[in-house]
Amino acid sequence: MGMPSPLPPRDGVGATRLHVPLTGEWPTVAAYMVERFFHLDPERLLFRFDRGDIVARDGTALTRHTPLGAEEFIWYYREPAVEQEIPFTEEILHQDEHLVVVDKPHFLPTTPGGKFLQNSALVRLRRRLDNHDLAPIHRLDRATAGLLMFSARPATRGAYQLLFENRQVQKVYEAVSARPADWDPARFPLVYRNHIEKLRAQVRVQIDDEREPNSETLIELIRADDRVVHTLLRPHSGKMHQLRVHLAAIGLGILNDRFYPTLTEDLPDDYDRPLQLLARELRFVDPLSGEDRVFTTRRVLQEAPLGP
Repeated sequence: MGMPSPLPPRDGVGATRLHVPLTGEWPTVAAYMVERFFHLDPERLLFRFDRGDIVARDGTALTRHTPLGAEEFIWYYREPAVEQEIPFTEEILHQDEHLVVVDKPHFLPTTPGGKFLQNSALVRLRRRLDNHDLAPIHRLDRATAGLLMFSARPATRGAYQLLFENRQVQKVYEAVSARPADWDPARFPLVYRNHIEKLRAQVRVQIDDEREPNSETLIELIRADDRVVHTLLRPHSGKMHQLRVHLAAIGLGILNDRFYPTLTEDLPDDYDRPLQLLARELRFVDPLSGEDRVFTTRRVLQEAPLGP
């Protein structure tokens, strides 16, 4: 069980919990936060203490004079800068008392993070459905479009989470890549494996070819033309950026991927050039009803070649 928040969700967003050291060079909790969040205006941060916006585990408001060591965990609401509006809408494909399945557009993050708060699938759905218990059962990269599944009830959430942990959900993706000069369709289908590790403070994952593979993807050819290659991807594991890494490794880096195979400059979103990766299908046996569940995206990749 996680530590319950003393603050209720606000505008669909839960309060943020911060671990505060019990000892250190800071005389007060406020002084620690001013140094920790050095990029924020210190007077504005201190004013939040004065307003009673920063609270202890029991909900008691802290002041700017609360000594360090008085509280190990504190809660507060994030106050992001002016937020960029994502001009695309998630589509609800399925809703019952336990599950909500949506078709997520490109550019929309699954959960709040960084410069996006209200513009995340989770917060949008909590507000849209008036259900603060909604929680994602798995995640998609912000750049990836397609199927995303949410739990609607805490009491049954664990049963669905176990499906993903035990790899009992069949996931299918599509991708479009530039056709390489040495294109050979006879290579497909193929299984690609390697060892992927996510290191803190790095935006890309690290590949270690000396270690035992911990990721695996079956890659099949849908069709190709003289410009692009359209593939079907069946991941057996769920490592961060796995599909992007595996396609780049075989010379089929996904169109408009600014991370793989080469990290490019971090520029504002170009809505005309979304990453050509789509979560196409989710298939599993429902742990509560025992019925077969199949969900399929209604979205298509704009760079996919036309064909029968």
